[in-house]
Amino acid sequence: MAVTPATPAASAATAGSSGIDRSISVHLRPVVAASYTALGALLLRDLLVLWRDKWIFVLRTIVQPFLLCFVFLYVFPKIGQGIGGRGAAAESAFATILVPGVAGISIMFQGVQSIALNMAQEFGFTREIEDRVQAPCPIWLVAIAKVLSGSVQGALSAAIVLPIADVVHAAGVHAHLDLHWWIVLTLVPLACIAMASLGLVLGTSFEPRNIGLMFGFIILPITFLGGTYYSWTTLAPVEIGGFHWLQTLVLLNPLIYVNEGMRAAFTSFPHMHLYVIYPVLVGFAAVLLAIGLRNFRRRVLS
Repeated sequence: MAVTPATPAASAATAGSSGIDRSISVHLRPVVAASYTALGALLLRDLLVLWRDKWIFVLRTIVQPFLLCFVFLYVFPKIGQGIGGRGAAAESAFATILVPGVAGISIMFQGVQSIALNMAQEFGFTREIEDRVQAPCPIWLVAIAKVLSGSVQGALSAAIVLPIADVVHAAGVHAHLDLHWWIVLTLVPLACIAMASLGLVLGTSFEPRNIGLMFGFIILPITFLGGTYYSWTTLAPVEIGGFHWLQTLVLLNPLIYVNEGMRAAFTSFPHMHLYVIYPVLVGFAAVLLAIGLRNFRRRVLS
């Protein structure tokens, strides 16, 4: 069987094509490696700053949850002004509702404070954001680093806040905690990413001079309508003409799913179904992250 020899032109074309492929591969690998290195450096920088200011972080994390538990679970039972009903049993039931909610809002506030407030400074007079986006990685990767850093801080805040329930309460009032570890290990990271993505959206949507409006018009309604002090399942009696309007309205609030998930993870009390909580939280995280990345790129390039 005769074999047709390769012509010089064909050999050159083949060699040229393989050379181009090799050059593209060699070029892409350093770019990808540089991006991951820059991402790691950005995360490491944020963690080092967090470690340097660790006591400020701890105080910032525990002040609000401590005051909530102190007032509702210690002062009120002491003065006879029961919350959730009269008697230690009713007050303990309220404590069981409140403690996971406190962990949920701690995750949310960390997402807002660690991302939105810092971005207000970085886009404001310090212009620190210009140094970050000059890293050898895409602009969106800088925003992802912020979300990951905020998520880590949210998880740390939840771990710090939860033990407060075992310390701050009056005699006879106890939060009946029952940890479900598979929910804790899957839902807490998801909640942290969703709330950090919310922080990215808020940080890229408000001008630094208007950051105070964010708390009055966004954070405050989210907090009070997010199921911190009550369970979503108990809102059914609030209705107009048979329509459970409040129970329906709060479904637009991402914090309600975080707090209901915290109750599923840390207690055995009634809560929203997990097959609702997980997919909705994933949806909120995806949508908020997409909006945040778009806004971040627009603010950086403007």
